[in-house]
Amino acid sequence: MLAAVEALVTDLSDTPEARLAQRIAGAPADPARAEAEAQLYRLLAPRVRRYGQRHLRDDHLADDLMQHVMAMAIEKLRANALNAPERIVSFVLGACRMTVTDLLRGQRRRDEILQRHADDLPIADIQVAPRLDHERVALCLERLAERERAVLVMSFYDEQSADAVGRSLGLSAGNVRVIRHRGLHQLRRCVDSRRAA
Repeated sequence: MLAAVEALVTDLSDTPEARLAQRIAGAPADPARAEAEAQLYRLLAPRVRRYGQRHLRDDHLADDLMQHVMAMAIEKLRANALNAPERIVSFVLGACRMTVTDLLRGQRRRDEILQRHADDLPIADIQVAPRLDHERVALCLERLAERERAVLVMSFYDEQSADAVGRSLGLSAGNVRVIRHRGLHQLRRCVDSRRAA
């Protein structure tokens, strides 16, 4: 039995992911470490995204999960904060599991609060600057995914910081900035396409 466990541990440290993680762990910032990080990202990020798609059933949330988990894994490796860098795949899958659990728990909590207080929420009347085509912008804003729309409205209408928006929506400030950037790009593309029509 002990021989089988030792063989399993040896196999874990002899995967491409394990070798890359060991090269990154505590290494100085240089082109070799950057290349190892890029290779590790290319190997693991698609798996994280598939995990997110399977458990969250939303491509945008899967993208956010991928970004969050991979950034955390690489930060931990850079700081040499993993006891066993060769177990990077186990660490990443565990981080996926915990993050998804937290996201789903937060979503259930927000849904319960919204249900409880739905009748008390004021309906916001969004006023767009007069020089813009109100209908075009409003239509394009409605076509955004709910999360992008919420981030844009909270960021630009309510003038909340990325940290405040993140706390409200259960996201990190970095994720809020990525979602805001993506939402603005989609909104701009939609407005421009309607202007050309």
